[in-house]
Amino acid sequence: MQDLAERIRQGDLRALARAATIIENRMPQAEALLRELFPLTGQAVIYGITGPPGAGKSTVTNELVKALRAEGAMVGVLAVDPSSPFSGGAILGDRIRMQQHHADAGVFIRSLATRGSLGGLAAATLELCLLLDAAGRQSILVETVGVGQDEVDIVRLADVTVVVLVPGMGDDVQAIKAGIMEIADVFLINKSDQPGAERLEQEIRAVFATAHQPREIPIVKTVASSGQGITEALAAMRQVQVSKPRQAVQQWERRLRQMLVERLLGRVDAASLRHASEAVAARREDPYTAVARLVETMLGRIR
Repeated sequence: MQDLAERIRQGDLRALARAATIIENRMPQAEALLRELFPLTGQAVIYGITGPPGAGKSTVTNELVKALRAEGAMVGVLAVDPSSPFSGGAILGDRIRMQQHHADAGVFIRSLATRGSLGGLAAATLELCLLLDAAGRQSILVETVGVGQDEVDIVRLADVTVVVLVPGMGDDVQAIKAGIMEIADVFLINKSDQPGAERLEQEIRAVFATAHQPREIPIVKTVASSGQGITEALAAMRQVQVSKPRQAVQQWERRLRQMLVERLLGRVDAASLRHASEAVAARREDPYTAVARLVETMLGRIR
């Protein structure tokens, strides 16, 4: 792992791809690799791109990558996709819309399958962000699967959260309130050349004006398919990043809590969980006793 970590430091793309596979597949050597790389992290800015399905998140992400590369920035993209029910892999592969960047060594793109994880984020996304950070990617774009209410998980990861909306989604306010209103640092009204863009902007402003704690949030109109408004969107994202108080401690508190949950759950084998579930379903045991017994099992294996 020391050799692999050194190759990643030196910008070896093949080593970076191999490391990403090790981490995503939760291979035994992943933890040792991340321990080697962690001292190099903390430099990248993580942008979360979220919003309802069909809002154009992939196109927006693609255009943001183009804008960042035009400035000479090294970019990483993690595109979280739904899982295939057959293979467990990402359905959309490596994102057809981003194929134009695959020959560019300054852009590393990885599609991740959610594999049943909640929040629209794959379980390995945090570790992959650390990997890209250590590999010298100054900007990391994390595009979520777009599942609505559970999208709030992105705030545990991103420094700046961008919510992409489009006009004409029926009841716009309901679409906005579907679990993602509170997490936005920047709103992008994509496909703003379509009718209803002005109305959607007014509704967003009205919701925040009447909120319990009113706040000003940048709203940028884009037509990502033609690149319109992307420069302004990137400027708004950076302005938020500069003005937003750094919340590293709070972020790591949330991340460590999630890692603890995953680590503890990993100590429970499928057979024990199924046995406990059968006992509770048959009313042979109450769920509280079952959980207490599983916790004892987990603690015993940790000891």
